[in-house]
Amino acid sequence: MAKPDSITISIRKQAWLQLKEKLIEQFFFVHGLLAVIVLIGIFSLLFIEGFPALREIGLKEFFLSKHWDPTSFERESYGLLSMLVSTLMVTLGAMLIAVPVGIGTAAYIAEVANPKVREVVKPVIEILAGIPSVVVGFLGIIVMGPLLAKLFGTSNGLNAVNGSILLAVMSLPTIVSISEDAIISVPQDFKNASLALGATRWQTLIHVTLPAAMSGVVASVMLGMGRAIGETMTVLMATGNAPAIPGSFLDSIRTMTATIAIELGETVQGSIHYRSLFVIAFVLFIMTFLVNLVSDLVLEKYQKVNR
Repeated sequence: MAKPDSITISIRKQAWLQLKEKLIEQFFFVHGLLAVIVLIGIFSLLFIEGFPALREIGLKEFFLSKHWDPTSFERESYGLLSMLVSTLMVTLGAMLIAVPVGIGTAAYIAEVANPKVREVVKPVIEILAGIPSVVVGFLGIIVMGPLLAKLFGTSNGLNAVNGSILLAVMSLPTIVSISEDAIISVPQDFKNASLALGATRWQTLIHVTLPAAMSGVVASVMLGMGRAIGETMTVLMATGNAPAIPGSFLDSIRTMTATIAIELGETVQGSIHYRSLFVIAFVLFIMTFLVNLVSDLVLEKYQKVNR
């Protein structure tokens, strides 16, 4: 039998490479499609399970009522407003702390710190992301709680301030990491031009580097916000779990995630209370989805600008 010539071998290799590339492409396509299917499945499950509760309670009462008391003997109340306000309050408090600290730390690591300091600081910050939330909540109870109670003269330190501080700590790794990448990605020519015009390193950082990296910085803040909104154990342990609209950051609060974690295991499956918790989960899903969507759009815009 005649051996295949070099042209035949080359054609076979080329066909195999094309087949290999097509299989790899299909592999990634299937897995990407699977992620979309899972996302749609979660959305559908939450909506289907929660819709009967919305139909019986009514949108107005569920979203505008302040009272959440599903075990009342007189009249059960399913009002989301207090938990929604509490969730937004503790998230806002966390961002007020985490954003300036996170962006400042990222700018220091990217522009100021020498390589030896950077090699120490950056891994330490990234380790924060690996600390279990239950450990952070435990520290909030035994360390931050008594400290805040003594500092503000309250009966206990389990309040929105405690939750905001702990969520800020948990959001920092995300904000620092992405902001640092955005700052480092700013072309060196921008900085050199600013310095050549007589600006100091500080003026260059504030007026040139950070504005040029703003899309990435904003995306990091949005992702950090999504992390804070979806956190459960930390706020469950450290905020007091009072189901009422807070008057200030020193009041105890109960977030939507904490409500689901506390009550889901004690409800009768198929009851209005059970389905109301699915509505809360659906609202949380929409909130985190929108936050992550905005951050992805901002990141995409940032990457296009820097290409």
